[in-house]
Amino acid sequence: MAKNKSKLIIFTVILLAFAVLSYFIGMRAPKQYPDFVSGSPAPMGTKAIYTYLDNERGSVDRWTHSPNLLDTSKDNQLLVMVEPFSIPNSEKTGQYREFMEQGNTILLLKTVPDGMFDVKTLPVEQEEEEAVTVTDKNGEEKSTYTPAPIRIETTTADEVLISDEEGAVAVQRPVGDGSLIVAIAPEWMTNSTILEKDHLPLVLSLFNEADPETILFDEYIHGGGSASSVVTLYPQWFLILIIQGALLILLWLWHQGKRFGPIETAREEYVRFSDERIKALAAWYIRGKRFADSLNIQADYVKLLLQEKWGIAYSREWTDSTEGLGRKWKTATEKEITSFVNGLTAVLNKEKMTKQEYLLWSKKLDRLRKEVEEG
Repeated sequence: MAKNKSKLIIFTVILLAFAVLSYFIGMRAPKQYPDFVSGSPAPMGTKAIYTYLDNERGSVDRWTHSPNLLDTSKDNQLLVMVEPFSIPNSEKTGQYREFMEQGNTILLLKTVPDGMFDVKTLPVEQEEEEAVTVTDKNGEEKSTYTPAPIRIETTTADEVLISDEEGAVAVQRPVGDGSLIVAIAPEWMTNSTILEKDHLPLVLSLFNEADPETILFDEYIHGGGSASSVVTLYPQWFLILIIQGALLILLWLWHQGKRFGPIETAREEYVRFSDERIKALAAWYIRGKRFADSLNIQADYVKLLLQEKWGIAYSREWTDSTEGLGRKWKTATEKEITSFVNGLTAVLNKEKMTKQEYLLWSKKLDRLRKEVEEG
C-alpha cells in the first residue's frame, strides 16, 4: 500500500510540473488573431487604421452586436465592414439596410462582394497582385494593388469613387437617406499594406466621402459577438489547472478501486417486477372489469402475509381479525380498524363493484400490506 501511495505522489508531481510548463510555454506562444479584425496587430489585422482614425477623430468604436441593435434614431454614422467571414442572411441584411435608410453609411470592403446588398461584379483580365494605376473621382491618379481580377458592375444610380482601365474599384450607391460604399480591396486596410503604394490616401478618401460623426468597425461579421466562450472567459493557466485537477480526481478514484459501469439490478427484484405473465393477467382483469375477483385475490394475499408476519390465522374471517389487527397495526386506531374490516367484508361479498370502489379498497389493502411487510 505504501508503495502504491508513493507512485501516486510521484505521478501527481509530474502532472503538476507538466501544468506549469504548459502555462509558461503557452505564455510565450504568439497570440493568434483572425484576419481583418480591428484589434489585431498581426499583418492581416486592421488595428493600424483603427488606431489612426481613433487618434485623429476620437469617435471610433467597435460594434460586436447583432445589426438589429444598431441605433437607427441617429444619422451620419459610418459602419465599416472589412471582409465579412460570411454573407448575412436576409433578415440581418434587412436590418443593415434599414440602418442605411435612416441616413447612415456602410463602407463594405470585400474582395468578392457578390451576394451582399445586391452588389454584382464582372471578371477582368488581370494578373493577381498586379500593380495598377487607379483614378479617384477628382481625376487624380494613384498607384495601388488590386486583389482580384474583378470589377464592380455599376448601375445608373452609382457614383464611381475609384476606377481603372478595367472598371470600377469602389462605388457609392444611395440607399434611402443613406448610402452604401463598396470597394473590392480589403487588403488596403491591413497593417502590412496600409502604407504601401497610395493605399492610405485611397482608404481615407472613402472615409471622407461619408464624412461621418461616428465610425463603427463591425466585428460582429468576424464572429466577435457579445457571447463569450469558456476559453475567452477564463485565463489559460486556470483552464490548465482545471483539466489537470479533473485528471487527478479520475486517477484518485481509480486508485481507490472505484469502477464505472452499468448498475446491476438484483435478480430477485428483476424476476419479481418483470414477470410478463403477471402483467398479462393484470391487464386481463382490467379489460374484463373483473374488479371483484382482483380485489379478492389481493385480500387473500394480505391474509397470508398477516398469518406469516403477525400471527393472525388465515382461516379467520376479516371481522374476526379485529383484535389481532388492533395489537399489531400501530398506525391505525381501533375505530379505523373496525371501519376497515367491516367495509372490506361488505365490498368483498359483492359480485360486482365499480372501478372507483376497486381503486379505493385496493389502495387500503396495499397500505396494510406495506405495513405488514415492514414489520
